[in-house]
Amino acid sequence: MGRFSRIAVIYGSDSSEWEVSCRSGEFTASRIDGTKYDVFEIFARFGKWSLAAYRMKNSMRVIFPEGQRPEIDKTDFSVTLDGKKIRFDYAYIMQHGTPGENGLMQGYLEMLGIPFSSCSSFVSAVTFDKFSCKNYLRDVDFVKCAEDVFIRKGDDVAGMARDVVGKLGLPLFVKPTDGGSSFGVVKVKKAEDFEPAVEQAFAEGKTVLAERFIDGREITCAVYPENGFPKALPVIEIVTEREFFDYDAKYNGLSEEICPAPLSPEQTAAIQESAVKIYERLGCSGLVRVDYILSADGLYFLEINTIPGMTSASLVPKMVRTAGLDITDFLTAIIENS
Repeated sequence: MGRFSRIAVIYGSDSSEWEVSCRSGEFTASRIDGTKYDVFEIFARFGKWSLAAYRMKNSMRVIFPEGQRPEIDKTDFSVTLDGKKIRFDYAYIMQHGTPGENGLMQGYLEMLGIPFSSCSSFVSAVTFDKFSCKNYLRDVDFVKCAEDVFIRKGDDVAGMARDVVGKLGLPLFVKPTDGGSSFGVVKVKKAEDFEPAVEQAFAEGKTVLAERFIDGREITCAVYPENGFPKALPVIEIVTEREFFDYDAKYNGLSEEICPAPLSPEQTAAIQESAVKIYERLGCSGLVRVDYILSADGLYFLEINTIPGMTSASLVPKMVRTAGLDITDFLTAIIENS
């Protein structure tokens, strides 16, 4: 008998990633053990939360048409079905972007005392902001951070372009500090393209990071809790003909994701050890994925994803399969180790 009975999988979001979030959430809900848990799928976007579907133990999935979805009672995180009030006792958060990755959803659940799958509200807020997260890792000896420039709305972007290019060189990357799925990320090759790139990044977030380009191999590794300790999954190398691992490369099949990555045993061990150390240093919980660039002069931290993609084609499920794990048992371990 598990610790929990009624699992609410929350998907949809207020960000550009909301459709990806739905796919991740539906896949996750479909793989949660239906012999152990009742599974409820909550679509949450711009403050409106409704029950999209549910599956009681050992039963078929029931789907509600749009416009007929029962509303979630946010005062106690419950729903009423057939006149019966059902309170969820666990939340599996699958919202990419705000409010699921920046700590807002976690703060709500913490106030209600409801356990959930991801990092705490504080850790989620820190890790969601790329600049803040990098500041936690700048002085460690197990991973490097690319040189960067932090930009706020109101800064003289046109005036600072020459200094930024002079400091970081070309090409460089411009990205929103709090975005995901590569929305708003631009690889800048010419100085005159810097200002439009910053404007594009500001369309996705309130602050922007200009970052030195690091030439190397794109690598990712996920970490999850097992028996109370963080454990790294197999490493993936991402190879794409695109300029970088952008939205099309991620979701439209324009990349090759090699798992396990063709690395030496020493390189693989170092990357996995680094991912675990980052997990511990930041105080992470649940499943996270750490993205890197493996360069000739070392391993560079790119970002951490505290709600990594979980569609059938996503990186983490590939790692899970390569590790020889069953995805349903894997999700059960995350739920029961929360």
